[in-house]
Amino acid sequence: MMRICLFLATLLLPVSAQAQQGATGMSIEREAEMKTVDGPAEYFTGKATITGQFQREEPSRVSGAIVHFEPGARTAWHTHPAGQTLVVTEGVGWTQIAGGPKLEFRAGDILWCPAEHKHWHGATPHEGMTHVAIQEVVNGTPVTWMEKVTDEEYLAPLGT
Repeated sequence: MMRICLFLATLLLPVSAQAQQGATGMSIEREAEMKTVDGPAEYFTGKATITGQFQREEPSRVSGAIVHFEPGARTAWHTHPAGQTLVVTEGVGWTQIAGGPKLEFRAGDILWCPAEHKHWHGATPHEGMTHVAIQEVVNGTPVTWMEKVTDEEYLAPLGT
């Protein structure tokens, strides 16, 4: 059975037979059939859930998932070897590239973090946030995890 990387934690989960059909034809993964898992405490602060994880077969390198952050939840610092696109579907969140200003984003916004830029993202303290995360797998991994974002970093003032 083919295995895929959990895009955020590089955990291995089996791919459904329906998803495997994508190599030869269209496939649809129905919302009701998607699994939701907790974001691992090693890589998240607060409550985050990950739904609909996927990694496409070669020649594609695309992987992704829907990630929901409860108020106050956030990722650890991390990088993506080919960058990452976030499509924000609900709520309000914060993000920051190391050394840069902390920025706020809202439902309807699309974020781009360039390849190998250390960053984090998550919900604000008072409002949850959901995004679709899309990134590519390079040399077997879509992400490199680092240290957790401190409360001081998370609660720092927004940049301009």
